[in-house]
Amino acid sequence: MSRILAIDPGDVRIGLAVSDPTRTLARPLRTLQHRSRREDVKQILRIAQEQEASMILVGIPYDMDGKAGPQARKALRLLKALGAATEIPVVPWDESGSTAEAIRLPGARAELDARAAAVILQDYLDAQTA
Repeated sequence: MSRILAIDPGDVRIGLAVSDPTRTLARPLRTLQHRSRREDVKQILRIAQEQEASMILVGIPYDMDGKAGPQARKALRLLKALGAATEIPVVPWDESGSTAEAIRLPGARAELDARAAAVILQDYLDAQTA
């Protein structure tokens, strides 16, 4: 198998997490500073290549009704830009509640976005084996 790179997109920071090669466990990877969609896509794809990711998972913050509000629409635009720039499959995943869950996990506040990406990825991985 191969790794999955997960993204928790935000207005200021973008959290990244990666799975192990067996796609069983997620771990926080790093946090990028948001610059522009174009620059973010370049950085994310470079990291996906470094991590030998065969899939990119983008967290989409749908609202309580499952609808795409402003933040979700921004995340979907990033997903679309990534998909247009690579052959790697880019998949959306509902990330509702991931940041709240990441806050409860141990670790430095500075790593919160990467931990949130790991929460998103672990949720996806667990759903695949259920």
